[in-house]
Amino acid sequence: MSAFDEFDQERQAIDMLLEQGYQVISIAEDLDGARVTFVPGGSGQSAVIELLLLTADARKHLTTVVFAGRKPAAPIETVI
Repeated sequence: MSAFDEFDQERQAIDMLLEQGYQVISIAEDLDGARVTFVPGGSGQSAVIELLLLTADARKHLTTVVFAGRKPAAPIETVI
């Protein structure tokens, strides 16, 4: 799989969760990648979802989406 295909899969997962109303509550970076925790945005869903982002481009996409205000985001807790 090419680097772009890996990024595209992660980007689609991020966008799908945000479109479903999930909010980012934490981002933890380590040597394996970035672990992003999503929680439902008050629409009756109860599952907390953790997504592991392996590509730098997907991490950049996530921060761009959150900080650009495209989707409402919960306060983010970062762990380094």
